[in-house]
Amino acid sequence: MGETPEPSQMRISDADRQRVAEVLREAAGEGRIDLDELDERLDATWSAKTYADLVPLTVDLPAPGHDLAPRVGWSPVPRPAPGRLAGPTYDTSIAVMSGIDRRGAWTVGSTHSAFALMGGITLDLREAVLTTRETVINASTFWGGIDIVVNAHTHVVVEGIGLMGAFDQARDKVPAELTADSPVVRVRGFAVMGGVTVQRKGPPRPRRRSILGH
Repeated sequence: MGETPEPSQMRISDADRQRVAEVLREAAGEGRIDLDELDERLDATWSAKTYADLVPLTVDLPAPGHDLAPRVGWSPVPRPAPGRLAGPTYDTSIAVMSGIDRRGAWTVGSTHSAFALMGGITLDLREAVLTTRETVINASTFWGGIDIVVNAHTHVVVEGIGLMGAFDQARDKVPAELTADSPVVRVRGFAVMGGVTVQRKGPPRPRRRSILGH
């Protein structure tokens, strides 16, 4: 028996190529790429042999059928209130045969890149400080999982693509409570034989204090 190839080097099917071609054609129709770029990317799509060949062709494009126009009336997300701990800022989360948890008070910029290879990542945004009106999370996984948690007041847009995997928004644990000022979390990327899941949950449980604490 030969060794199992790395997930990114697994062979793709014609159905995988067709799905990427649809993303490219819609992007051209919306003016995101010009016709020359479309031809170049389509040629690369139909000649692609592995998942690693496909990822660069659409990494800068949304999935088909999503309206990216901002909502009228949105206002920037307020900065932390005086005395509120903003926490460290993380721009990337990479888990290779390992796990990463981002929880509690941490600061998220306009973009965050997450990549999991045979590992797992949790991005819990319920207590995080979102510094911009819209946060884009580029989440891709090969044989791994990325879980993104938001609160009731966050508007979620899921634009990723699952190739022999799942890229979706799970059933809410709490009802959405959206207003014109709700922050937006837009999730893009690929899930190859793995899963990227976004879920709305209630406030995290208070952390237990040590019996020696005050």
